[in-house]
Amino acid sequence: MDGIYITGTEVAYYIVCKRKLWLFSHGIELERFSDFVEIGKVISETYFKREKFKEIEMQSFKIDFIKIGSEIIVNEVKKSKKLEEAHIWQTKFYIYQLQKLGIECKKGIIHYPKLLKKIDVELTESDKIKIEEALGKIEKIEKLEKPPDVINKPYCKNCAYYQFCYI
Repeated sequence: MDGIYITGTEVAYYIVCKRKLWLFSHGIELERFSDFVEIGKVISETYFKREKFKEIEMQSFKIDFIKIGSEIIVNEVKKSKKLEEAHIWQTKFYIYQLQKLGIECKKGIIHYPKLLKKIDVELTESDKIKIEEALGKIEKIEKLEKPPDVINKPYCKNCAYYQFCYI
């Protein structure tokens, strides 16, 4: 299991909502209609327009931007910290994937420009094991015949899939 065809978005959805992961993996991509996603894109473009290596696509994943200096640093830009755990694991997944491709990368930074905050992220050996376990579980969820049940969390109200789950 190398997770090479699993995206960072799927890793984040795995943390946030297994149903959302299943729907997305079955071609139901409602994020493109979300005002919140559009706001996030505008924030990224506004605050980081000078970055040279933006929206780096590698195989099945896309990194917001990479800083290349004495080391390679993965950078992700997010609108709010509400789903911070998912953001951290998505960033760790990108570092993991770069390492699997033989690229020397040990850390990442999650930027919350509207909050004037950032979080440093490092990938540990135990994180690698957790990612590999998660990749196996993601594959199992995606192979289910029906989507998992609705989770009914407070953040569901702002989800692009809200109407799909609740109406």
